[in-house]
Amino acid sequence: AVERIIYKLDLQNHCERACGTYSGGNKRKLSTAMALIGDPGVVFLDEPTTGVDPKTRRFLWDVLIKATAEGRTLVLTSHSMDEITAVSTRVTIMVGGKMRCLGSLQHLRSRFGQGLTVIVKTEKGADPGPAKNFILHEFEDSELIEEHTNMMTIRIPQKKVLWSQVFKALQDGQQRYHIEDYSVSQTSLEQIFIMFAHGQEAINDSDLNYDREAAEEELERSSSMKI
Repeated sequence: AVERIIYKLDLQNHCERACGTYSGGNKRKLSTAMALIGDPGVVFLDEPTTGVDPKTRRFLWDVLIKATAEGRTLVLTSHSMDEITAVSTRVTIMVGGKMRCLGSLQHLRSRFGQGLTVIVKTEKGADPGPAKNFILHEFEDSELIEEHTNMMTIRIPQKKVLWSQVFKALQDGQQRYHIEDYSVSQTSLEQIFIMFAHGQEAINDSDLNYDREAAEEELERSSSMKI
């Protein structure tokens, strides 16, 4: 079991050395190996990739993903939104020592997201005004967030529009309004975290109570929880 975990964490060239001489990345690998040895059913990890280089970080993510595929439940804390997105199936956000929400990434985006973000780039030399006015008039309550030369960012409340409607409108108006390129995305996990941390009024007590009830029902249907 020890040799297997050494090779799994790529520590075979360092296993004869004192751990105090390890680099930061290898120390993180060693910590992960110690947590996984013995094939525990539940593994708790605190900031497992803090301070490591991007290559080692992705290597450790792969190790954690494989561990969940083998049937283990991982409970980890992290301030890295990329890490949470890469390895998590369920996420909880804690503010002031209290769990404020719990659910899948898509559930949190749908429940607490601020809508769709549309980034539009108009053709060089073209007047961006018509494209901007087209989008703002096409989608009710849409808001111009940022504009710079031929680039603009517009937020559209998702509750009032479907993804397909946004893509269809942009595609239909692409040639007429000289749109060179565009992208549509949901509210990021980082934006949702900041929203909770700042205690925005948009998230009221009834929303949080509903989310806790939904989370409890989800946990009852599941035999394990991966965060």
